[in-house]
Amino acid sequence: MKGPDKNTIFPLEHYDRLCFLKNSIKNPNIIVGDYTYYDDFENVENFEKNVKYHFDFIGDRLVIGKFCMIASDVKFIMNGANHLTQALTTYPFAIFGNGWEKAMDGKTYPQKGDIVIGNDVWIGYNATIMAGVTIGDGAIIATNATVVKDVEPYAIVGGNPAQEIKKRFSEEKIARLLELKWWDWDIEKITKNVQHLTGDDINTLLP
Repeated sequence: MKGPDKNTIFPLEHYDRLCFLKNSIKNPNIIVGDYTYYDDFENVENFEKNVKYHFDFIGDRLVIGKFCMIASDVKFIMNGANHLTQALTTYPFAIFGNGWEKAMDGKTYPQKGDIVIGNDVWIGYNATIMAGVTIGDGAIIATNATVVKDVEPYAIVGGNPAQEIKKRFSEEKIARLLELKWWDWDIEKITKNVQHLTGDDINTLLP
């Protein structure tokens, strides 16, 4: 056995509300790793609808690693949502034209960069991830959290704005896990180790 087919859309038989996300994405600026799944209460097509303000002309990307778990109603707020904050007004005059089209001549809207989600990240129901945020490998984002700044690997964060609640493991164990990068192993090795990966003793992992 080598585990489920990473290239299938719906890995659970007779259940179409959980998908391997990379196989259902149409937007080329959303990049998703193998085995990352999205579970939606209604329709998995809601995922792209929840990537908000993601305009082609801006070119920012949502990058998600392997083996991530994304719950229903998670939202990603991309750079198209940004307005001027240092100007006298935040109002986007230029988009309406009719004599206002030159309002942004010589100016640009703020760009905070891509959203980058690491590997083995669990994002809980209705969480919101803001533009420019990087979430480290192994992190957990609590239900209803609003993430406005980077999250360290294997941290658990929650609240609005999200704050670190605790680290999942000791710094030594986190360093070893980040060195192992189990998500990059070939699927045969992962399959051989699934019982150990779902335990808590790093020393039981098989070569």
